[in-house]
Amino acid sequence: MKRRAFIKSTAAAGIFLAQSPYILGQEPAKYRTALIGSGWWGKNILREAAASKRCKIVALCDVDGNGLEISGEQVNDFSGDSPKLYKHHQDLLEKEKPDIVIIATPDHWHALQTIDALKSGAHVFVEKPTGHTVNESRAMLHAARDSGRMVQVGLHRRIGPHHVSAMKFLKSDAVGDVGMVRLFAYSGGGHEKPQANSEPPENMDWNTWCGPAPLRPFNTKLHPGGWRNFLDYANGTLGDWGVHWLDQVLWWSEEKYPKRVFCAGGRSISGPAILNDKEQTTDAPDHQVATYEFENFTCVWEHRHFAGSAAERHPIGAYFYGTKGTLHIGWRDGWTFYPSGKGEAVHENSQLQEPDGHNLKLLWADFLEAIEKKHAPVAGIERAHRSSVLPLLGMISWRLGRSIEWDGAKEQIIGDAQANEFLARKYREPWKYPQV
Repeated sequence: MKRRAFIKSTAAAGIFLAQSPYILGQEPAKYRTALIGSGWWGKNILREAAASKRCKIVALCDVDGNGLEISGEQVNDFSGDSPKLYKHHQDLLEKEKPDIVIIATPDHWHALQTIDALKSGAHVFVEKPTGHTVNESRAMLHAARDSGRMVQVGLHRRIGPHHVSAMKFLKSDAVGDVGMVRLFAYSGGGHEKPQANSEPPENMDWNTWCGPAPLRPFNTKLHPGGWRNFLDYANGTLGDWGVHWLDQVLWWSEEKYPKRVFCAGGRSISGPAILNDKEQTTDAPDHQVATYEFENFTCVWEHRHFAGSAAERHPIGAYFYGTKGTLHIGWRDGWTFYPSGKGEAVHENSQLQEPDGHNLKLLWADFLEAIEKKHAPVAGIERAHRSSVLPLLGMISWRLGRSIEWDGAKEQIIGDAQANEFLARKYREPWKYPQV
């Protein structure tokens, strides 16, 4: 009882009423909504679904049975709904037939679960990036087109108020002609020690958690939450944080894709990646620099997990370097324009939804409006696919150790058969790679 009382006392407050017409004075019918991947972030999204008062939460799915039961209690506390609990998403889709499916699983599961949900007739809200490999993302895009359903991707900076304002400022010519963009994310860290492998928690289906990806020994570095820095299941910081800021670049630019990509980096501080029967570490780079050559500008991404950001003006974000000055678009520090000549800096504070500091409420409201009014959502699959491809191309270049030339219209790497093999990967049986 103490845990349930605590959950009630800390549940996110605030209710958004979707702008949808009422019929004969009655509230519109609610969308039967399900969540696949019932961890911390998935429940953040689900809270916004509940707060909209337009969704009835009918089911949760997670291969971690213990966490699933706790999530079911939490959902009942903050929504009043009593969702049914499933370990396998196929069973959920078949038995519950939800109108909306939220997918907040690790990246390596996004494609199969999104495609299955679309085929079942559901609209989908899926976390970023769209896929773990380029061709997975393409398959998701094609499935969405074939289904006629809406797909919103969790690129919430597309709709955050200070991002919208900064983009308007940038496109007004106030920054001048932009020739270079630098994207960055800095955090602390240091040498990484391996952690002992262990048996999966009781009531957890670890084989299905790994799914189509390689089957590693269970390790608490991986679950819960640490999978983003294991390349079998995600694409490190470039795939996790980089996709948000690369998406900002495509939002600003009229160019849809780069013509050349080069990426370098490594684990010079974290140390060599370790994987054996006894112990393991993460294997993602602790620093990377990726250069994206567009037709009319150059974009550079950089991150590091050491040294912190004390020596930097900003710890995260995007610098747009123009002939009239430099615009920084950040996260909690809003946006600031630094003129190149005399004049005062122009600044706008962020407007974020707490306690997580993101704008999921606005993104969810846009998703419901797109469903009801049948227009493309602000972070729809068409846009999100192009943005998600960029970090994936950076990872291909990093793996190869050389630059790659990209034909964005055909979505092929030019004149490099070895590089094109990395657009997809072999799935572990019995899972089948989605057809593009």
